[in-house]
Amino acid sequence: MASSSHVTALQSKHAGLEARLREEMNRPAPDDVMIQQLKKRKLQIKQEIAQA
Repeated sequence: MASSSHVTALQSKHAGLEARLREEMNRPAPDDVMIQQLKKRKLQIKQEIAQA
């Protein structure tokens, strides 16, 4: 079982990715590739948190 500090670190990474995603989407010319990469990484972290 994952330690609570590991889960906290994952949650922090998830929140950081969410902030970067919002920032990218609000740019005048958002980078669609970057948005997809951020969403994919965010989903991976969310799944890792769920398994912890």
